[in-house]
Amino acid sequence: MSDSVCAVVVTYNRKNLLIECLEALRKQTRPIQGIYLIDNASTDGTPELLLEKGYISELPPQNLKEPWEKDFIIQNLTNGEEIKLHYVRMYENTGGAGGFYEGVKRGYERGYDWLWLMDDDAEPKEDALENLSIYFKNSNIVGLAGTVFVPNGAVAINHRGRINFKNVFPLIQIPLQLEEYQKQAVEIDMASFVGLLVKRYAIKKIGFPKKDFFIHHDDVEYCIRLRSIGKILLVPKSIIFHKEASKKGVEKRFLGMRKLRKDFNEYWLTYYGIRNLVWLGKRYSKSKVLFYFQMFKTLLRQILGIILFDDNKLKRIKFIINAYLDGLQGKFDNNKPKKLLYNK
Repeated sequence: MSDSVCAVVVTYNRKNLLIECLEALRKQTRPIQGIYLIDNASTDGTPELLLEKGYISELPPQNLKEPWEKDFIIQNLTNGEEIKLHYVRMYENTGGAGGFYEGVKRGYERGYDWLWLMDDDAEPKEDALENLSIYFKNSNIVGLAGTVFVPNGAVAINHRGRINFKNVFPLIQIPLQLEEYQKQAVEIDMASFVGLLVKRYAIKKIGFPKKDFFIHHDDVEYCIRLRSIGKILLVPKSIIFHKEASKKGVEKRFLGMRKLRKDFNEYWLTYYGIRNLVWLGKRYSKSKVLFYFQMFKTLLRQILGIILFDDNKLKRIKFIINAYLDGLQGKFDNNKPKKLLYNK
């Protein structure tokens, strides 16, 4: 019997993109057997659209106090085989990291051989899984990933790469060179949770994604653990599209310089990236002296940027210093960013 594959899709307030993702999963020429759909307490009518489109036949209860899970049956559009849709409605938004933790844990407990992780704005090409499945029987492979394309047809190079434990800042991962995508298969250190396929054996060994991260770098952290027990392979012929939004920000000017800056109402999201990267660097960097030097240099550069370009300067400076300190101390209070910015 061939290996069973379950997609793990995490969604939050992108119902139309979600339907496109689910349709693409149903069109796979190498059929999947299950989909774990983790709805992170969406407020845009996601359950109602799933009901309208025939993915679920029952709406989740209102005012949940714990995750609600229900199984439904849908069909693969290629050959009509059944796919189990495990719909999990969360009672609160746990971020991408919390959603993937939930989906991987539940998919593993259901006994699937491979879990295919992706966001709701991902759309795998029809033969994406078929091209990955060629490597299912390689015993030393614990993860598989394809090429990520953005809608304009360019390769999204930041989604696949190698990890640099020496230079953690500004990013711990080094993107692959484009010429590497010409090869049949390439060994890599990290793949984002946009189409990463993880083997059951690996999950048994290393556990689940780190839900404490909330968002940002949870995929890097998980891949570091994956690589400790086996190989992650990029298969360039397997293609997945990522319809990610372009970088949002407000253009600010100072003495002829122009910078794209984060609006204050969105600034709370920057906390997680800083905190999680600092935590990873402290834990894994090969040179602690270089790590602290780079960290202070990056922090000073950020403070200078705030002074030159931003509003609410003192609040922002206090905020990012807190993010660095929490990363160093391993404090994971995911409600803290909004408290810091909006409370007295």
